[in-house]
Amino acid sequence: MTLKQLILEMAKNKKKLQTSDIQRKTSEYTRQYIVQNLKDLTESGQLVRFGAGAGTFYTLPENAMSLSNKLRKRLKNKDLKEHEIYFDFEKKLHLKETLDENVYSIFTYAFSEMLNNAIEHSESEEIEVTYYDSKKSLSFEIRDYGIGAFRNVQQKHELKSEIEAIQDILKGKTTTNPEAHSGQGIFFTSKIADLFIIESYGYRLRIDNSIPDTFIEELSPSVKGTKIVFTISANSKKHLSDIFSSYQTDPAGYDFDKTKILVKLYTMGTVYVSRSQARRILASLEKYKHIVLDFQNVPTIGQAFADEIFRVFKTRYPDIVIEPVNMVETVEFMVKRVD
Repeated sequence: MTLKQLILEMAKNKKKLQTSDIQRKTSEYTRQYIVQNLKDLTESGQLVRFGAGAGTFYTLPENAMSLSNKLRKRLKNKDLKEHEIYFDFEKKLHLKETLDENVYSIFTYAFSEMLNNAIEHSESEEIEVTYYDSKKSLSFEIRDYGIGAFRNVQQKHELKSEIEAIQDILKGKTTTNPEAHSGQGIFFTSKIADLFIIESYGYRLRIDNSIPDTFIEELSPSVKGTKIVFTISANSKKHLSDIFSSYQTDPAGYDFDKTKILVKLYTMGTVYVSRSQARRILASLEKYKHIVLDFQNVPTIGQAFADEIFRVFKTRYPDIVIEPVNMVETVEFMVKRVD
């Protein structure tokens, strides 16, 4: 186990981790080397630093919010309007005056989209909204006690499991109310965040764009309803317009017609060999013009799996571009055999 792995393992078990804690755990490394590794982990976004001098401590990003300045409101979900709630937060926290324009726009968009989802889809009588500021990053948490985001999508789309619901949410354009919503809010919010988390009943979807990687995790104990966590650096250089245009085949247009699929999220302890697995990945993707299939951490795929995607689907939808990326040699071999 490397020192960085040891530090992250300790951070999982200890909310406030100090240099002295690591020194007590291992005598193998000098204090200077430990400090350098903590700095590296902080700069990569895997840890958050608080304090200075002897009071300095580190914590995981998902724990940082509870250790920072915060403003919390518990709201009755009756005639709520997300823009009114947001402007109240903005006024009290002086967000427009203190944030760079790009970060302000991102935070406004993400907060409004996620609160609107809770208001209109959760069926929860109450919604709790919390804002956190650690000076280096800003975050919000939106908590409801309703049907649950994953279960709602599962039921409305008649899917087999909450895992399938999470997979569909990640594709974009997935909504439980297509007449009123495009289903783009969660998709773009998850792309623009540094860290984006959805917890609902037995599952957590964690998207860490600082790595970057996406994780589907089991929760114990479970979370009733849905909890959304959004975090972005106060010094972020990201722009909403860049995220929007990266999912358009024509940046001059307004269509959201490009998506990216992490293939590794479509198997749970099995290999990628069958046509049914491929069809699950391809479900509802005919609405896009450009599909990026990311094979990161996929060691191999079967002939039937590759054939279903790169021959059958492409024959059925010849105008759709399928772009495979991050393929290891074995995966690339199977794709080229079909192509």
